[in-house]
Order: sequence, then C-alpha cells, then structure tokens
Amino acid sequence: MRLLLDTHVLIWLAVNPELLSEKVSNLLTDDNNFWVLSIASVWEIQIKVQLGKLDLPVSVPELIASQQEVNNMQILPIELSHVYALQDLPNHHRDPFDRIIIVQAIFEKMPLLSVDEAIAAYSVEKIW
Repeated sequence: MRLLLDTHVLIWLAVNPELLSEKVSNLLTDDNNFWVLSIASVWEIQIKVQLGKLDLPVSVPELIASQQEVNNMQILPIELSHVYALQDLPNHHRDPFDRIIIVQAIFEKMPLLSVDEAIAAYSVEKIW
C-alpha cells in the first residue's frame, strides 16, 4: 500500500521517532508498504529550517536522499490537477501545505499518515 506521509511524520522519524503512534510505526516498518512524501513537505521542511524553526540532525537534501535510499521513499510532485482540486476543498484547514497534501491524498487515493485532527473533516483516509 502507498502511504502519504504528512510533513511532521518524516520530521519525527528523523528526530523523535517515539512520537509516532504504534500503528504508524508498524505501517512504516511493513515492507509491503511504500512511503510517499509530497514535494510540498520538502518545501515546508526547508522553509522551517531556514527560519530557524526546525533543527535537523542532517541537511534537508541529506534527509530526503537517505529516506529515498534506505526506505525507498518516493517524492510526489505537485501536479496541476492537484492545484485545481483545491477549488473544491472545504476550508476546514487553512495551512496551504496541509491543504495541498490533503488534496494529493484524496486525488491519488492514498491514506495520509498524520496526527492532525483537522484532516478528519475531509474525505481522506487518515491513519494515526
């Protein structure tokens, strides 16, 4: 199964894996599942690092490359279809990064691994 990781899931994997739920940890260690990360998450992480709001043990490029190599994580680009789908997305969530990730999960029919309770207001499978 393809699993879309919310931004904080990748960050927690890197710096605080104990914050992940047991269910998410089990899904991420199951070799039958494939990790997918939105390019929006990479963008969000880079911004947070540059603003001094996030400290990582390695650079953003190193973090992404290591997860791609070790866990075969795939990067999901933002397609025009994803952007256009935002038009029909209710405003339950105001954060633009979260909104595009939610749309991608819906459009690509992937469950979204996230602790964010606001995501439950959308027609997306949220797993925590």
